[in-house]
This record gives sequence, C-alpha cells and structure tokens, in this order.
Amino acid sequence: MRTHYSDRRRFLKTLAMGSLAATGAAAAPAAKRLLSGETLEPKDEKTWKPVSDRKLRMGIVGYGVCSFGAAFGFQDHPNVEVVAVSDLIPARRDGLMKACRCAKSCESLEVLVQDPAIEAVFVATDAPSHARHCIEVLNHGKHVMTAVPAVLGSLEDAEKLLEAVKKSGLKYMMAETSCFHAELHAMRQIYRAGGFGRIVYSEGEYIHYCPTPIDSYKGWRIGLPPQWYPTHSNAYYVGVTRKRFTSVSCAGFRGAVAHCQPDANQYRNPFSDEAALFTTSEGGMSRMAVCWGICGAGGERGRVYGEKGSMETDRYRGLVKGLPDLARPPLPPGVDAGGHGGSHGHLSNEFITAILENRGPLIDVYEALAMVVPGILAHQSALKDGETLKIPQFERPTP
Repeated sequence: MRTHYSDRRRFLKTLAMGSLAATGAAAAPAAKRLLSGETLEPKDEKTWKPVSDRKLRMGIVGYGVCSFGAAFGFQDHPNVEVVAVSDLIPARRDGLMKACRCAKSCESLEVLVQDPAIEAVFVATDAPSHARHCIEVLNHGKHVMTAVPAVLGSLEDAEKLLEAVKKSGLKYMMAETSCFHAELHAMRQIYRAGGFGRIVYSEGEYIHYCPTPIDSYKGWRIGLPPQWYPTHSNAYYVGVTRKRFTSVSCAGFRGAVAHCQPDANQYRNPFSDEAALFTTSEGGMSRMAVCWGICGAGGERGRVYGEKGSMETDRYRGLVKGLPDLARPPLPPGVDAGGHGGSHGHLSNEFITAILENRGPLIDVYEALAMVVPGILAHQSALKDGETLKIPQFERPTP
C-alpha cells in the first residue's frame, strides 16, 4: 500500500520552524504566533555528501506482491553494488535481476548468503520468515536490513533474533517506513531538542482497508491479526522518542471482513481491527490502532502531545526558544525517496551509511523489537477481552 502525503517541500513549508524571542516585548507576540500554528519558512535543503567512496556489496532477496526487493533503491545508491538477488519463484527472480540491473541470481536466500563476496543483505521476503532469514544472514557474517515486521507474532523469535544480532556484532536494521515520514522525522528532531518535553499522550494508526486478502506467500496475509503488524503505528511513539511501551490493554473489533473470522485463517484470528492503549516508560499513554476493516480511510499517521508542545500532522505548537533543522537528510543523486510517504530511499540510505560509518542504524534490533513486541502482547490482550498485560523489555546494553 502506498500512503499519499503532500510532497516534501509542501510539508516543510507548512511546518513551524521559527523561534520565540527570548526577551522583551516581542516574546508574547512570537509565542502567540507559534502556539496558533502559524507556518514559518524552513531552511534550505542540504546537498548530499558521501561519507565514503566504497561500494557495499549487497544481496537482495524477495520480489513478491509489493516488489519490495527493488523498491528501496539499493541498486541506485552510489555506495552499493548489487552482487546477487534471489526469489523462490523463477519469474520473480528474473524480474528482480532486471530491476536491480544484476547479472547473478540464486534460487534461495540460503544459497545467496554463502557467497563470500556479499557483505550485506536486504530481506524482503514473507513476514513469517523475516526472523529466520535475518538470523541466517547474520550467521553467515553479513549485515542485514529487513522489511517489517522484525518478527511475526512470536516472542521466541524475538529472543532468537536479538541473540543472533548480539552474537554477530553486525548491523541489523528494520525498514520501518513511518520512521522516515517527513512529519515523524520532524517530531523526532523536535523531541530531541526538548520541544515536546515528556510525551503525555500519543496516537498512531495504520488503516489499510482489506475486505479481500492481498496475495501473499503461503497466504500469510490472510486474516493476519492486526496488531501483529504494528510498526507503522507504533513508530509514532517509539520512533519519535526511543522510549518504550510498558503495558497494554487492547480491544478487538469482530467485523464483517470474511478472512478475519476464526475459521477462515491460519491464526484463528477473529478481529479485523484492534486498538491498543499502552502505558509508556515516560509515564504517559499511547493509543495505537491497526485496522483492516475500516472503509473510506487509509494511511499511516500519528500525533504527539507533550508537556511543552504538541504536533499534529504538519504543525508544531509549543513553547520553545528555537527548533532544529527539521528537513529529512538529503538523498544521493539518483536515489528516489520512493513510496510509503517518501521513506524508502531514506531507509536504504540510513542502512548503508550506518555500515560505512560503523555506527548503529536508526532502527536497530532494540528499536525494532520495541515496536513489534508490544503488538504481540496487544493481540493477546484483545483475545482476553482487554486484560492488561506487561510488555517484555529487550534492554539495550549500557555503554
């Protein structure tokens, strides 16, 4: 699904980026303007500068319904050489070779990871296989980026994935698209600058009307529990703050969607829509919804409301002396921002740059599990009529 948003410049032109006058008679009028959401002119966008002239040798796996293997633009990045591609279905494998301008293909991920020339792999396979495939890549000494979610409905897989990342010492990143929506990136920059203070309440929703199931490998999308696919919404708290959900009570809606009936899917899932109310490590509250059965709406979006300021879509309202540059990082020439709110190119560039700079990527395994695992507990809560459940924490090691 492609989410439709205003283009990048239009968004930036509507985002408040001024500063309050620190003293004197100008302070009150400036505060009034900012609190009313008046739009201010942004800074100029920056030009991309390479951090290295090295080309990262990559493998890409998966070219299914969403064609994600080629959709993130790795083949266009000046710091990437696509060495080999793979898909289990020969016609799709050929299509991925053509899209990535790659001369070599492998019949499976398990074969591709044995190639010693490959340094990193993008896993765009079926969601139930993400954890297993990423562990396989890491065990063969290669960095890995995966499509969402990091794990599908399994706390055991979450533990195994974390252990594999820690043991390997390699880079792992989950390609959560909401994290590079222009407005969420701006929220993250404002939060880091103290423009929100603690988040009292936040909201997020991923609404994808799905009256008939989308084609998928072995039918994994049919009747999928909504909160097992929670990262597009949960990013509107975790991706903004890098804080955590601590407990959840979730309500499920038993709708008319035919494949979201317990006898119609492999998960025995009865819910077409689920809305979770989380408590947070800041002491706040967060409402995150994932819905397949709502007609006439769609998208990935969210809002944050803090002690010092709030933001809804493209307007910041708050009491700050100044805001940082809110523009997303520049992309290399030839790399398109792509789908899902113009996030694809930013995600691939973040992964590549993290490897070249030898730093942790924005959405590492700890942030990935902090977005995914709460959804697993949320679905369990919905099955228990909203019982409040504690959320397991996968703690980042202290530096």
